[in-house]
Amino acid sequence: MPIALRLHAPMLLPCDPACSVVRDAVVDIDVHGRLAYCGTREQAPALPHDTVVRECAGMLLPGLINAHAHSPMTLLRGMGGDLPLLRWLREVVWPAESKLRPSDVRAGMALGAVEMLRAGVTTSAEMYFTGESVAEATLAVGSRILLTPAVIDAPDLSTLGTWRQMVEGIDRWIDADGLRFGPGERIELGYGPHSAYTLPPEALQLIGESAQQRGALVQTHVAESATEDAEIRQRHGSVPKLLDKLGVLDGRVTAAHGVHLSDEDIDLLARRGVGVAHCPGSNAKLASGTARLVDLLTAQVPVGLGTDGPSSNDDLDLWEEVQLSGMLARLSTGDATAVTARAALLAATRGGAAALHREDIGALEPGCWADIVHMDVDTPAFATGLEAPDEQILSNLVWAGGSRCVRDVWVAGEEILRDGEPTRVDRRSVQAAARRAAQHIRT
Repeated sequence: MPIALRLHAPMLLPCDPACSVVRDAVVDIDVHGRLAYCGTREQAPALPHDTVVRECAGMLLPGLINAHAHSPMTLLRGMGGDLPLLRWLREVVWPAESKLRPSDVRAGMALGAVEMLRAGVTTSAEMYFTGESVAEATLAVGSRILLTPAVIDAPDLSTLGTWRQMVEGIDRWIDADGLRFGPGERIELGYGPHSAYTLPPEALQLIGESAQQRGALVQTHVAESATEDAEIRQRHGSVPKLLDKLGVLDGRVTAAHGVHLSDEDIDLLARRGVGVAHCPGSNAKLASGTARLVDLLTAQVPVGLGTDGPSSNDDLDLWEEVQLSGMLARLSTGDATAVTARAALLAATRGGAAALHREDIGALEPGCWADIVHMDVDTPAFATGLEAPDEQILSNLVWAGGSRCVRDVWVAGEEILRDGEPTRVDRRSVQAAARRAAQHIRT
């Protein structure tokens, strides 16, 4: 396969299972936007003399994966910021969302996509309404999403239609456009049942059946708050047990949050291959609790990291979740070795892909999409130099570097962030559009 671009950097973190550190590295991208070679320059294949070569003065790693997000909620950022989950949803969020127009959702998603790119996030698993607007904004910015349009039965959102109409709309969309579409397959469609407490069992069962018929992902909130979990446990045993009884866990499923899970629940998720999107920042801010990350990983449940919505977090910087996941796991277990820097980085990359049942993103390996982040190391975080031992480099990246070091980003081999600014859209125009949309919501 002809090579379209070769990137050369002093250091490469391919995010293989061992979280290796490769020095004096090369990454080759083919003409279709996939990775052809990732490794040392010494072992790199010869290329024609006219091949474009880009020198990157720093380190290369896979684009981060935001395993659970509601990015159009950038428009609601700061609203009801001091309320617990259920009050926040019922008193603030759902009434505000009832005012959203398709153009508002598009503006909010565009802002969210730009914000994530500037933090090195190339893929997000989005659960939101007006899915067409979410897809349009993503394609305009150039990032990648797994779009699971929301399905919910809530009085404040009745103008969106019944839950059955929402499911039928997703069915038609997948049947018409396919599971994946757009340049570099940037859009993947799935189903987003909000939760077991906002939908009847009949709806959850139908969604599971529809998704399995199409090979689509189901992304749903599971055991996020103690209040919600207590109600479901009283009626059904637990949310995972209910979903299993309804056949939902027979397909591709990502459980968002998973804070209040029993040993039996974790064992069930592991046996069924269900992925978990761990959202430590949102769960802490809403006082929902801390997920049992160490127990989930020990049980070999695929775990990724998510920001949740930018009005409950209140940002889309996944590097913060990387740090929080490790810190809260260490704090809750009293074990400073509970989650290492390597494990935290893998959760944001390879782990996120596994949690979303994807094998073509989350790592720099031949055949994967060329979703790449270039990190600038000319910062205080790396002042000790890249000659430091591997463990120190990884520690500096996770605990000291983060989003401030993101410089350039490629998705499917296309550079869509250069020197911290998006290449396809004007950031200030995106921010202005979001500001106008937010003003509409407040009126």
